[in-house]
Amino acid sequence: MTNNAHLFGKACSHLVNYTAESCQLHPLALENYLKLQRALAVEGVDLKIASAFRSYDRQQRIWNEKVAGTRPVLDHSGKPLDPKSLTEEALVYAILRWSALPGASRHHWGTDIDVYDAAAIPANYRVQLTSEEYGDKGPFARLNDCLVNREAQGLSFGFARVYAEDRGGVAPEPWHLSYLPVAQEYQGQLSYDQLEACINSSEIELKRVILAHLPDIYSRFVEVSQ
Repeated sequence: MTNNAHLFGKACSHLVNYTAESCQLHPLALENYLKLQRALAVEGVDLKIASAFRSYDRQQRIWNEKVAGTRPVLDHSGKPLDPKSLTEEALVYAILRWSALPGASRHHWGTDIDVYDAAAIPANYRVQLTSEEYGDKGPFARLNDCLVNREAQGLSFGFARVYAEDRGGVAPEPWHLSYLPVAQEYQGQLSYDQLEACINSSEIELKRVILAHLPDIYSRFVEVSQ
């Protein structure tokens, strides 16, 4: 049985420090990430991690900053929105399009990573993690093609892109890899009731709106990746 503190990113004792890229990962995820990294190096890709484990507190801070307007909120195409022009309900759904609800982020588990190709960019390049970067004319087009080919051949060392398609909830994230052998265990433990209790006990902004729409949010933005 998964520890609830681990499930919601409120503890990280199950993770290991990967000092080479200044992040924390589940040990099995790290072991297989390094295998994937070595395999992609043969194809000319220098795989690096932009984001790995993210605590509940950090995810909540990101959420609250977006509600406050101090962090960008994007529309469906990735263009900036004015949060003050949106209803509270519309703002919640706009944030969910690009940011997971605290307590429901796969990054809480230490199994999921956002990746890029360091060989494709200059040293001073600021990775944005946008669809354009992974498109045909983007710097990470080769990485995208390599991942597509490896997934098709079953050569991804257990990693899969769970947000590869737009299913009407989370925006497509070609950079997001999930180490499924462990992530699926966490998915099996996460339930609606647990998430509701987590939100109820939190200091998240727009809590009332979130709870009022939680059945739909859970269906569209949480279950869809399971």
